[in-house]
Amino acid sequence: MMYKLITKNEVTTNLQSQLTLLYKQLNAELTQLDLNTVLSDYKTTDVVICMDDDILVGIAMMAKYKVISGHKGMIEDVVVSSNYRGKGIGRKLMEKLLEQAEIEKLNDVLLFSGHHRTAAISLYKSLGFILKESGMYVKNY
Repeated sequence: MMYKLITKNEVTTNLQSQLTLLYKQLNAELTQLDLNTVLSDYKTTDVVICMDDDILVGIAMMAKYKVISGHKGMIEDVVVSSNYRGKGIGRKLMEKLLEQAEIEKLNDVLLFSGHHRTAAISLYKSLGFILKESGMYVKNY
């Protein structure tokens, strides 16, 4: 298995096609942006992938932003192929993102997870994340 923080120039048509299929395992109804759009020239998103030879088996992303309360990261879209779950891939993807957070001296790294995702929640807690009572609201467009 190879874990790598990717850049915009490393995105191929094949990788994008595999990502489209992988994300359907997270949410088949999700409208996806392509990786070239996500990996903008502003470097606001870190993308870590896990490859098994030439097969994309996992991905995780961290959007970065600055506000008055500090420089923050928001982990989003952590997906491991159902054929590869339980092998520590999600942990290694998360660890790579957290290494980036340290390198970039982020003040906080946030993430949201559905209460039903017990395996993911166990992973996040083991990496030091704590549940914050936030009262999060969302408005869809």
